[in-house]
Amino acid sequence: MNTQPSESRKKRSARRAGEFPPPPEPLAVPVFDSHTHLDITVHEAGMPGGGAADPVEALITAAAKSGVDRLVQVGVDVASSRWGAELAARHPSVLATVALHPNEAPVVADLDEALREIETLAAEPRVRGLGETGLDSFRTGEAGRPAQERSFRAHIAIAKRYGKALVIHDRDAHGDVLRVLDEEGAPDTVVLHCFSGDADFAAECVRRGYLLSFAGTVTFANAADLRAAALVTPPEQMLVETDAPYLTPVPYRGRPNASYLIPLTVRALAEVTGRDLDDLCAAISANGERVFGSWS
Repeated sequence: MNTQPSESRKKRSARRAGEFPPPPEPLAVPVFDSHTHLDITVHEAGMPGGGAADPVEALITAAAKSGVDRLVQVGVDVASSRWGAELAARHPSVLATVALHPNEAPVVADLDEALREIETLAAEPRVRGLGETGLDSFRTGEAGRPAQERSFRAHIAIAKRYGKALVIHDRDAHGDVLRVLDEEGAPDTVVLHCFSGDADFAAECVRRGYLLSFAGTVTFANAADLRAAALVTPPEQMLVETDAPYLTPVPYRGRPNASYLIPLTVRALAEVTGRDLDDLCAAISANGERVFGSWS
């Protein structure tokens, strides 16, 4: 299987520098990574410990040794979505989501055709979500906003047609994301990937029944707003993710990320919220089954 991301994705992504961090202490209660990019991780950063006959398998195995026994592989364009669907079909610990990333929508050659291909993939049994879709006001300027929003609305419709979770990329676009969800009518299950809002925005998302997925950013020194957001997020609406190979948690910020580092973020969330670590892991794991269904 080709693990290289599309050229447009590669241009938008910064390469990770340095070696993978050492593995943390494993979790006693298994948890899952709600959002990872194994294809990009392998292409940009390789794998912990160097080369292997199957680096994707090596990353999955490394995660399991840390108590991260299930992964959600997330698509950002047609090629990566197809790759993820194929991986999930053959690997029992992987489920997939499929989508056009909001920064892909304005640059794809034929948006309508790409959306048709995403909908075809959405019907696959081990594809359990539409994502990452949404809005990004940081990397895409005004000229690209109409295509972003059209793509976001199309993904919402597909998620509702197939009864699957909607996984949202929201960068500097909190109000517009909520506006579009209100106008279209949100699917039954909505996940705010790599949640980036403050406590007020978190409370609004919680009120609407959305799930908030926290990444390694919650450990950053300048992320007081994220930690405040975690405090107002009930455990039954909390997920944890890597967004690997990006957003590596402290103390390894700037080095490559991978699912085996999830314990660092979960432990930080337990400390911030004052919750028992094992109880929090059990809640997050249960949320995964509710949002994405069974991996078995």
